[in-house]
Amino acid sequence: MIEENEVDLLLNDLLDMYGYDFTHYSRASLKRRINRIWTLDKFPSFAELRYRIRSDADYIKRFVEELTVNVTEMFRDPLFYKSLRTEVLHTLAAKPFIRIWHAGCSTGEEVFSMAILLQEANLLQKSLLYATDLNPEVLEIARKGIFSLAPMKQYSESYMQSGGINDFSSYYTAHYGYVKFRGDLAEKMVFSTHNLVSDRSFNEFDLIICRNVLIYFDKALQQRVMSLFDESLGALGYLALGAKETLKFSTLQPRFKQLGSEKIWRKLN
Repeated sequence: MIEENEVDLLLNDLLDMYGYDFTHYSRASLKRRINRIWTLDKFPSFAELRYRIRSDADYIKRFVEELTVNVTEMFRDPLFYKSLRTEVLHTLAAKPFIRIWHAGCSTGEEVFSMAILLQEANLLQKSLLYATDLNPEVLEIARKGIFSLAPMKQYSESYMQSGGINDFSSYYTAHYGYVKFRGDLAEKMVFSTHNLVSDRSFNEFDLIICRNVLIYFDKALQQRVMSLFDESLGALGYLALGAKETLKFSTLQPRFKQLGSEKIWRKLN
């Protein structure tokens, strides 16, 4: 098992040598993930692991990928997507152009879910979806719009529960155990690396979706990222968080109003 001082050494190496700042990530989560990598890659000692990180730039890609959480699915929490359909999209429809930011988009399943919602509301043509993640490897997967066929039955059920109106399979073509989502959905997506820890706001948005990312940050970093989102939202814009995340207890809470029971807040001005 890795010791606390060893975690500190690795985090300092990642920051000093490669510019990755994990110092404000949840310590328990980091230790769990580092121990998992150590076991998976069969390092005989901490010294060997540290040497590999300091000397092998290619290995860093794998290490960072394991440290960052890339668990996602389409139409996860269908009631959340139902709320987007019924409480958010009709308001955004009044705008001449809609900008949406998926922060920490991972492999892109939620971005494609959003594009389908916009398509069904006849809003996709006047929308732009910015999808960002710290990890360029997962962005490459998202950009291609190619996913495993295996979970599509579950995704279809979630889609229907979210208020979907079409045959879900009409949005993709299946081939050899994989599916490729329609090109007209991807046309409105812009994929880019963005580090929530260190990068600044890059546009003004009508809706920011960042689900199940903040739970891996400590309180100070959560507050910093919330301020970034506040700065990036236009007047009366919406912020959507994950099931275990909240604006409550944040200094920004008075600036937002929660919609119903789902984790969606509207900026008051």
